[in-house]
Amino acid sequence: MITLVGYPTNVLIGGLTMTAIKDYTVHIDNKKRITLRGALYKYYNVKEYDNGCIILEPRELTIPDGISVRSLEDMDKAIKNFNLGNISEPIDLSDF
Repeated sequence: MITLVGYPTNVLIGGLTMTAIKDYTVHIDNKKRITLRGALYKYYNVKEYDNGCIILEPRELTIPDGISVRSLEDMDKAIKNFNLGNISEPIDLSDF
């Protein structure tokens, strides 16, 4: 976790106490980017709050094991029905 200058080294977020292991100041470059020193992950989920705080949660992207044969058959059947015009009436999603 990276903390902002002036923030405590231990913070409580979402019921979890976290301890800062790095504390440094960054600046935004011309393309509005920041650089994370020694980042352990390639991908992060970003949550930006109205008070200016930004939380980065590491993400590891994985390749799924695959699509089952049954799912592939169902998709083929759905495309075949679509091409034949065997489709349902449009669904009204305006309430959502």
